[in-house]
Amino acid sequence: MSGRDEEFLRRSFDVARRAVTHGNHPFGAILVDQSGNVLIEAENAYMPEHDGTAHAERLLATQACTTLSAEVLKTSTLYSSAEPCAMCAGAMYWAGIGRLVYGLSEHRLRQFTGNHPENPTLDLPCREVFDSGQRATEVIGPLLEDEAAALHTGIWDK
Repeated sequence: MSGRDEEFLRRSFDVARRAVTHGNHPFGAILVDQSGNVLIEAENAYMPEHDGTAHAERLLATQACTTLSAEVLKTSTLYSSAEPCAMCAGAMYWAGIGRLVYGLSEHRLRQFTGNHPENPTLDLPCREVFDSGQRATEVIGPLLEDEAAALHTGIWDK
């Protein structure tokens, strides 16, 4: 992991904290180009519609593939506060984003969420989703996992 990866991963944690202040779950994602420019930030947007598909990474992937070129996407990195679920990994794959760095693993997230009705966590590693595709996606994580886990302390007990 580079210092740059740490810096941007922590920025995704800031976006996750911001999501909580907006009444949402603590998930955040940012897209950074190869020059280190932040292109997009997205936070979880479950509320107010109770949209179970409004995960930060999925929202980011949708915006990315509709506003950025394939060339930019394949050399960009998505930094996510938590490992993308199968839906989000699929969205990232279909958007053509070439690299992922994430904090909290899906397995460890499940320890926090249990069977919470707002997040019945899929314990399916994103690497398996990407490996089933025809395009390579570089995956780094979990990183700074204890910091990422702290974002979820007490959230899923409500």
